[in-house]
Amino acid sequence: MSLLHSWCRRIAFAAAFVAASASGADKPPPGWSASNVELVGYTMMNGHPAFKITMTRAGDRWYIIGGHYNVPGWSVIDVTDPRNPRMAKFIPGPPNTSTNQVDFADGILVASLVRPNNRLDAGMDPKNPFQAGVMLIDMKDPLNPKELGRWLTDKPNGRGTHRNLYQGGRYVHLAADMQGYSGDIYVILDISNPAKPVEAGRWWVPGQNFGAGETPQKDPIVNLHNPNFVDANNHVYLSYGDAGMVVLDINDPSKPKLVSRTKFEPRHRFDVHTVTPFYKRKLVIANSESVTYKCEGPLDHVTIVDVANPANPVSLSRFPVPIPPADAPYTSFCDKGGRFGPHNQNQLQHNPHVEKQGNLAYVTWFNAGLRVYDISNVRLPREVGHFMAGAPEKQYLSYYGPYVRMEDVFVDARGYIYLTGGAQQGLYILRYTGPRK
Repeated sequence: MSLLHSWCRRIAFAAAFVAASASGADKPPPGWSASNVELVGYTMMNGHPAFKITMTRAGDRWYIIGGHYNVPGWSVIDVTDPRNPRMAKFIPGPPNTSTNQVDFADGILVASLVRPNNRLDAGMDPKNPFQAGVMLIDMKDPLNPKELGRWLTDKPNGRGTHRNLYQGGRYVHLAADMQGYSGDIYVILDISNPAKPVEAGRWWVPGQNFGAGETPQKDPIVNLHNPNFVDANNHVYLSYGDAGMVVLDINDPSKPKLVSRTKFEPRHRFDVHTVTPFYKRKLVIANSESVTYKCEGPLDHVTIVDVANPANPVSLSRFPVPIPPADAPYTSFCDKGGRFGPHNQNQLQHNPHVEKQGNLAYVTWFNAGLRVYDISNVRLPREVGHFMAGAPEKQYLSYYGPYVRMEDVFVDARGYIYLTGGAQQGLYILRYTGPRK
């Protein structure tokens, strides 16, 4: 997109916001740019930036549910009119507890309860009492939520749970910090009685169970980031940090069995952060997480993988690395400041209100914003659009720094893209306007 075209689109968006602002729409931070992506709407969520987000519907209303870094609780945002998102409900969480991770299915919100590290700016201190585990909330009526139950880990002062998976039904799949283990492990939670959830099974990478005398492995971060999805054969795909992509057979939830374990970059500190299924083509898209500033770690990657045989995944190609605009004051995003590298994808494929994976892939790249890729040729993915946010106008948590840090993304069934900036910025609502195959 030419600079003139980009400038004209910003002017048009600003004019649209004049009309929307009367009903409460927020203005995004200035300095954003886009190619083949329209900025539709923006909300700061009453000063509580969202980290992880999910979606539900009630009648003809569309709602985003967001978890937060800087306040215990969850925000419900009405996005029925994407150009005028509005706060519809705030659900308070347990005091002094981080609540930044969410998933949703069967009318139930599965919300992580986490030790509040790095939250002193927000008045939360890990030295004070907090809760660690998950909360189950009935969200059939998003404006009248009801707590169903809680499950707490067995580790005193532990981290709690991270990005968990709930596809509906009896089981929730957790990344949990448990007593006697190094790093988070995989725990299957039975919520058939949501008032009294119970553990149904667990699995870990050999070497994590130091409480049983296992010898730690040499990999730097063996830590389950999240269970990503369970396929029709009851195979669960796990993003296991430096241990890579792990596939387990959970037909017997009490005894998960290893199917395969795949690493993509040797000695990467977080080799697999997200795995998104492309069911129609028996593929997954796996990406690492950039965990250092200024590209001080090993090569990050977004890789298309053939999983026709889950016991023998085969890498097919890598996504191209984002390139800065010609007029940028830096020649590489490594020099822009903050983190540069992939973080998340449109992975909530089990949610009926989320666009199913097709020939467009959406990936957040921290300081390089959102990148949209055409993967119709799985051997040659190519970038076809992007959105880069302007610098944050306020630092809510000092450890983030004054940097752009776009983190979570998904696309609803209407084609609207939802993008968050973690603890720094609000919820961007976008729409891809480029070519499709």
